Amino acid sequence: MSNQLTKADVARKKQKNPDSLLSALQNGGPVVWLSCLIMGLGNIAAGQIVKGIIFLAIEIVFFAFMFMQGGGISNLSMLPSLGDRPMQEVWNDEEGIYEYVMGDQSLLILLFGVATVFAIGLFIVLWRASVRSGYKALCIKKAGKKPWSFIKDIKELFDSNIHKFLMLVPFGGILVFTIVPLVYMICMAFTDYSTINDKLILFDWVGLDNFKQLFQSGGAIAGQFWDVLGWTLVWAFFATFLNFFLGTFVALIINRPTTHFKGLWRTIFSLTIAIPQFVSLLLINSMFRENGIVNSLFQQWGWIDTALPFLTKTNWARTFVIVVNLWVGIPYTIMQVTGILQNIPSDLYEAARIDGANAVQQFMNITLPYMIFVLTPYIISSFTGNINNFNVIYLLTGGGPNPELQSAGKTDLLVTWLFKLTMNEQKYNLGAVIGILTFVILAVVSLVTYRSSGSYKDEEGFK
Repeated sequence: MSNQLTKADVARKKQKNPDSLLSALQNGGPVVWLSCLIMGLGNIAAGQIVKGIIFLAIEIVFFAFMFMQGGGISNLSMLPSLGDRPMQEVWNDEEGIYEYVMGDQSLLILLFGVATVFAIGLFIVLWRASVRSGYKALCIKKAGKKPWSFIKDIKELFDSNIHKFLMLVPFGGILVFTIVPLVYMICMAFTDYSTINDKLILFDWVGLDNFKQLFQSGGAIAGQFWDVLGWTLVWAFFATFLNFFLGTFVALIINRPTTHFKGLWRTIFSLTIAIPQFVSLLLINSMFRENGIVNSLFQQWGWIDTALPFLTKTNWARTFVIVVNLWVGIPYTIMQVTGILQNIPSDLYEAARIDGANAVQQFMNITLPYMIFVLTPYIISSFTGNINNFNVIYLLTGGGPNPELQSAGKTDLLVTWLFKLTMNEQKYNLGAVIGILTFVILAVVSLVTYRSSGSYKDEEGFK
């Protein structure tokens, strides 16, 4: 019974909380209820004139946008059909020529429709804030106190609410340049936006048809998808863990007390980071072609009779990109591991030596667990980065070798295949589907792995 009373008390407190929208609607009275229709009315009634006028101006601008010609309502009304009026050819009697009248453009309709949905969502947030703000100001006035002036609100924005002010620009940037394009791309996956049947200007909603193309058995696209997905996961595994273990091995050797010129060795390995990656990768591509310098030298020295197929045979090309990625990625691992090795307490090693532990036992029981605990987020980010490692694959092999009648090459990752489908074949709908599936795979692998790691379960556990 006492627990029930406690919950009821908590509910009553929430209802009386001026920051609660529910409390404002239940207890606000006519002025607050009218402020649901006329934003800022509650603030104006409480004496916060400037703040109320700002809310009212926001409402006027929003409804002007929604009801203007070609505005929000027009965008939403065309969103279900994505347009149906094609470009028209009209004869001009005066000029004696045909003129073209632009029809509907589904791409813009979809973009403006998505943007309008987000604008409505933002307006709802601001409307909610205006009702709560008006109710809070009226409660303060009713209590015999003076509500904050606009100047006081500005001062608080740079004081106790500084976090809101500082987060405004980053959040706006993420919303405009990340979230809206992401939703736009997701919507595109449910259309037939492609060169097929000339659907680049006017396209339609097709539901899950694009996803069916990737998963239906026996389909050409489905076969390529599973091949590319399998190779992407194999590549990401080897590219991540070979870099980690070999980079760790080199870092341990350099960090040994008996190793001289540590700074020189670290500088040498870091040179690959200093050189722009696209320059070094294109140079390696040129060197290892069939008529490149490597094959030419091997033939001159009599080591081989025919050129080695570094880039033209599937197994050769896949092994080649993994090995080259080691050369590119190991220096990053060395830098990460070196910082951790230098921060492992020396007392742990001293106690282990006193107990009779050899170098291997010290590594397995002290160094490796410490590194895995600290570097788990780095390993996860490296794995996700390698799944999307566009540069190494595209600049070294271009995704090839390329089988006939297939858009995906034998070293293509999902991200490079997506690039080919959109830029070369203009199958934007399939590219959007692959982008969604790549995101899902990365999200699932990253979240499951990280939540299962000691770094997440026990942040302070490793001592």
